Amino acid sequence: MDIRIHGPEADDSERQAVDSVLGGQARPPRDLLLPALHAVQDRFGWLQPGALNYICMRMDLPPAEVFGVSTFYHLLSLSPAPLRVVHVCDDIACRIKGAEAICAELEKNGTPWKRSPCLGQCERAPATLTLGGNGGNAGTDTKLVLQNLVSVPAFPPFPPDGRLVRRIGKIDPASLVEYEREGGYRGLKRALEIGPEAVIREVTASNLVGRGGAAFPTGRKWDAVSKVAARPHYVVCNADESEPGTFKDRILMEGDPFAIIEGVTIAAFATGAERGFIYIRGEYPLAIERIQAAIQAARAAGLLGKNILGSGFSFDIEVRRGAGAYICGEETALFNSIEGKRGEPRNKPPFPVNVGLFGKPTVINNVETLANVPLIVTEGGAAFAGIGTSGSTGPKLFCLSGHVARPGLYEVAFGKTLRELIDMAGGVPGNKRIQSILLGGAAGVFIGPERLDVPLTFEGTRAIGATLGSGVVMVFDETVDMWDILSRIAEFFRDESCGQCVPCRVGTVRQKELLGRLRSGRTIGSQADELALLNEIGQAMRDASICGLGQTASSAIESALVNLKL
Repeated sequence: MDIRIHGPEADDSERQAVDSVLGGQARPPRDLLLPALHAVQDRFGWLQPGALNYICMRMDLPPAEVFGVSTFYHLLSLSPAPLRVVHVCDDIACRIKGAEAICAELEKNGTPWKRSPCLGQCERAPATLTLGGNGGNAGTDTKLVLQNLVSVPAFPPFPPDGRLVRRIGKIDPASLVEYEREGGYRGLKRALEIGPEAVIREVTASNLVGRGGAAFPTGRKWDAVSKVAARPHYVVCNADESEPGTFKDRILMEGDPFAIIEGVTIAAFATGAERGFIYIRGEYPLAIERIQAAIQAARAAGLLGKNILGSGFSFDIEVRRGAGAYICGEETALFNSIEGKRGEPRNKPPFPVNVGLFGKPTVINNVETLANVPLIVTEGGAAFAGIGTSGSTGPKLFCLSGHVARPGLYEVAFGKTLRELIDMAGGVPGNKRIQSILLGGAAGVFIGPERLDVPLTFEGTRAIGATLGSGVVMVFDETVDMWDILSRIAEFFRDESCGQCVPCRVGTVRQKELLGRLRSGRTIGSQADELALLNEIGQAMRDASICGLGQTASSAIESALVNLKL
């Protein structure tokens, strides 16, 4: 080995933690770096120097590279920290529901805690999560600490006519038998009967587009990968759901994990992949646990692994746990994270269908997109295309939070109006006036109450200059200080920028500073001068940033200044 290590040697417990991941391999692959770091963090609460040195030696990696990866993620610590820490979400949905009161209470009673960007529990706002020590609890431990300040409801009842949510809360998510009894694995069995090309034809005929925000046609993506001669092919499920206000993928994975496994398996069959990954954000411990259990059960039943159901098709799935980085929701940043690198986006082209994970052709879809696939294959693409509108087909999940009486996950066919959706959630409590609605999350757009009759379709929202994004609908009543919300959004993008490209790294900082001046009234020049500068910063980020983070970092803020009466 050419690597020279200076510093403490690992003790027995540190070596055991690392070896639990790396095993006896002479030179473990680089993609095991993040799992090894997780193993150390889980065991000790932080990345102890001896353990890091041992990782470098075992993996033949320069300490500078391991340090670079370790410092990239929020959930990894290079300084001593308690084994278990309460993470308190102070992002936009939680700060209007009392997050600061929880912070104050934790500070007073001495509980180890830290602030966190959105935890993906906006329907439970204000949300907390206890992480560390090989697991995590959403609210459970914190509930005791805070003497019932936090409530953790079970899954809400979903309507029986739902398509994506119909099994959630009805079946035991750990039971393969119950999943199959409710129609599970019919899609995979039909796929194996009709063959890969017919599966792609059905998905193409359905007009299914990605549900993560980009809305790219799924069938076209699968077809492109299937035709690339280079091998191997990979399938990646993007479950790094980090857009503030979004929690639909978490509920799907927690409540119906086999549906995701089945969707990933069908995607692999259609595109000729033998290995897949599900990359789940580290703030979703229950989802990780249930997906891993579902994979094991599917493997034991011959639904994953060699020669699935005697078809000759072989495929298996690995779960990779994120470590706290919003940018890893971007597909190429996610690839880098799986590969054991800093989660920084790559320049495109080349696109993932040609050069994706490990430099090979890769299909990447998010959780909700893949949850639709078994339905499409079972019922046919034409039937799926008959739901919704001609430009927006199928069912759609929306995450309602903020000032609505019943925040939660709602499934509707495309075409419902925003007003109808908010009414489904019980409207605004206390008969208060709606001040604004955020569509699509922090990377989305603010609209005013005069837009309540917009149809929730891709074409309908596009017509008013908005976006559906990842399905966020966050309502703010007349009592909310919108300048505070805008400042938090600007702070979020400043903190989550990976810093790789200048327009985003500098632009998000200048944007936060400028909002502070506007809010305080201490402008440089006139207010009009500041607004012009804000638009210029936003345009520079849109034009020159490498990825969607920088390109959308100013969208919500600029829309609020145009559409709302601030």
